[in-house]
Parts: sequence; C-alpha cells; structure tokens
Amino acid sequence: MAKKEQLQDLGITVKKDEDFSEWYTQVVLKSGLADYGPVKGCMVIKPWGYAIWEKIQSWIDQKIKETGHKNAYFPLFIPEKLLTQEQKHIEGFVPEVAWVTHGGDRKLEEKLAIRPTSETIIYSMYARWIRSHRDLPLLINQWANIVRWETKATKLFLRTREFLWQEGHTAHATKKQADEEVKKMLDVYVDFAETQLAIPVISGTKTEAEKFPGALYTTTIEALMSDGKALQLGTSHNLGQNFSKAFDIKFIDENEKEQYVWQTSWGVSTRLIGAVIMSHGDDKGLVLPPEIAPTQVVIVPILFEDSKKQVLAKAEGLKKKLEGKGISVELDGREEYKAGFKFNEWELKGVPIRVEIGPKDIEKNQAVLARRDTGEKTTVKIGEAAGKTEELLLEIQKSMFRKAEDFLKSHTYVAKNYNDLKKMSKKQKGLVRAFFCGDETCEEAIKEECGATTRCIPFAEENKSGKCIRCKKQGKPILFAKAY
Repeated sequence: MAKKEQLQDLGITVKKDEDFSEWYTQVVLKSGLADYGPVKGCMVIKPWGYAIWEKIQSWIDQKIKETGHKNAYFPLFIPEKLLTQEQKHIEGFVPEVAWVTHGGDRKLEEKLAIRPTSETIIYSMYARWIRSHRDLPLLINQWANIVRWETKATKLFLRTREFLWQEGHTAHATKKQADEEVKKMLDVYVDFAETQLAIPVISGTKTEAEKFPGALYTTTIEALMSDGKALQLGTSHNLGQNFSKAFDIKFIDENEKEQYVWQTSWGVSTRLIGAVIMSHGDDKGLVLPPEIAPTQVVIVPILFEDSKKQVLAKAEGLKKKLEGKGISVELDGREEYKAGFKFNEWELKGVPIRVEIGPKDIEKNQAVLARRDTGEKTTVKIGEAAGKTEELLLEIQKSMFRKAEDFLKSHTYVAKNYNDLKKMSKKQKGLVRAFFCGDETCEEAIKEECGATTRCIPFAEENKSGKCIRCKKQGKPILFAKAY
C-alpha cells in the first residue's frame, strides 16, 4: 500500500480548535463524505455523503409536497438572451457563469449558460403556462445541480463549482399570497434545521445589499458554526413582479383585467452537510444527529474463535429487533479488523450509537451502548437493548440541539458602540447584535473596518429601532458576523 493511501486510513490528525480548516477537510475526506474531483473546484460526493443528502432530500421533499408543491425538471442549459433578460439578476451572477460556446466542433449561434440558478429558464416557461387566475398559484420545485464558477479556494460542501440543491419557484395573484409563501417555506427550513440537523437558527430578512439579485426582499435562516463563523443555511425570496415584467408573465384576473404575477423562489443545498460537520463534529471526526444518520446504530461484535457463533447470533438477533423499530443498523462482522479499529472507524463516520457485544457480555446477558456525541457508555440487558437504544437516539438528537443552542446563546454579543463592534468582530467568535441604518455605504464601511458582514434583521426584533452603530441614523437590530 502506498504511503499516501496509508495516511488516508488514519484518523483525524489535527485538533479542531487548533486548525479548524484543516480539521474540516480531514473530516470530509476521512469519514468518506466526499473527495476532490478531477476538475478543479468540483467534488465527488461519496456514498456516505450522498446517503446523508438522501435523508435531507427525503424530509424536505415530503414537506414540499405536503405544502402543495409539485416537482418538475428544467434544462441545464440557458440561452444567453434569457439569462440577461432581468438586468439586476444577471449582474449578480455574470462573474460566476460557465458558458458553453461549442457543440462538438461547431460554434454555437448563441452562447448557453450552464445553470447558475433557474429563474430565467423556468420563468420563460411560466410565461407560456399562465393565462388566467385559474392557473394560480403555480407551485413548482426542482431538485437539480448548479454550476457557479467559483474562483476562491474550494471548500467541500461549502464552496464548490458544482453543487446539488432544491429550488422552489412559485407564481401568485397577489403580493400577500407571495408573502405568505415566502414565510411558509422559510418555516419549513427552520423546522428542518432544528428538528433534523439539530442546529438552532435565527430567521430574518437580509439587507438590500445582501438580498438575492432581482428580488423584492430576501429572508434567511442563519446558523453559527462551532468556529464562531456564521453560515446561511437557506433562503426564501419574494421576487415581487420584477421577473414577471421581464418575462411577460401575465394573467387575466377575476375582474377580466390583465395583471402581472407575484413570484417567490426558495432553496437549500448540499451546504447543509457542511453545516452538520462544523456544528457537531469533534476531534474524532463526524458526529451525526440520529435523524439524518444513514446508519443510526452499528453493532460491533467482539469476535474470538471459540465464541464467535454465539456472539454473532446475539448480534443478529439484536439487529432484527432494532430494524423492527425502524432503526437503521449496520452489523460489522468483519474478521480482518480488530474491534478497536472498527470503533475508531465508526466514530470517524459519526454513527450515533455503537453497540458492543462480546463473549463476556454473552455470559452476563448484556450489551454495551456507546454514545457518539458524548462518549458515554451504558450497560443494559440484551432483552432491553432495543428499547434503550430507541430512547437513546431520541435523547442524542435533543442533546445535540441543546448543546448547539447553548453555544449560540453564549456566543451572541451586544455592541453598544462602534469600537465594541470592531473589537468583537475581530477578537470574539460569534454573532454581534447592533442597530443598523440599512444604508449600503455604511454597510460596506462596516465590512471593511470591522471585517464582519450583515447576516439578517431577526424577525423576533424587527419592530424595534435604535441609532445605527456607525452613523447614528435611525435603524433596526441586525446581526453581524464573519461568515462562510
């Protein structure tokens, strides 16, 4: 075996608190989530990583359908004339667009953009499909891949040139209906982040400078990673009538008058996997919340030649009982690896519970349950192991959320003056709350002078007001942070 391959088999070799970036990369690579592809800036999502994405997809897709939306698929290639039809929109994406100029050895008559986002291709179709108020609301979602030609350093799951996501696109008769849609879908994302990913989030509105290009306004859910940087987990936008006017999407209302539709778009991506790594991972590797773990329990039998049959029989019996409760289980009966190696490997992969059964356990009619999140071990009777495991999975999910919530609360600060904001942004990990006027010039100055960006105006505080931390004009509460 080559030296490089041997190194890849080892565990995490850096401390999370000492070199967060290198720690993150090692967790992604060594836990088997993803790898670097042959094209610079692109990633290969490996089976373990894709299985997590499938769990994410499954939950969100169910909620999308429960809220009345239907899935569809639109082309990967977008004609240049379509992409440039809404000017503010294209200005925000041109630097990242990848273009197709040739088909085989023939030059194309018109350049084709490789989908950086799908508003333009979808809305060109909506203009054909929508004629009457009876066609509304039109509620469509797409699961797709996206290409944005990032020039910054690749960060697997966080910054790659191609990634996976879902993007919802809806059309409504009134602004009120569009507003309700924006909130409804953002609430779905809040629910998902907190109940499935065990990540507490702050929901709110983006500033004018940070909103989606071409949108009337953008709402967001923001999370705090364990290195103190913020990460945007999902967004929901009211696009107003900007795109409907650009693409001539009109309908005849109930009074026989022609109107432009009101539109929304919303989405989350494989970035969510990066959020899980950074929120919950530790020096041993990945720590997965049970709700999104492809394997929730791994049974590791301690095998010796004279007791192997009995131990495996007990392990198989427990596996069946756990599966009968709807728990996903892996029985690691590999004989070529010692138990200690298997323990480390499954810890690296983040499996929530490890069950150990050896010959001494058989004698005592017991099994040992080890929690991945805390390392705590519990000895239980074999007959009670399935029920205890089920309870423990629920407790782990709640415990992981509580831990992340405590971190968020303890790392959210209030800046009373501009010097406070400068010091906190540069020296402390976390979010800094202050009042802000909303002026783009002021926002840019704060970014340059404090090294922090605006994250959102929290919904919970949007009715409050005070003097801007920098210019002293009247403003609203906002959160600042260094961010990914």
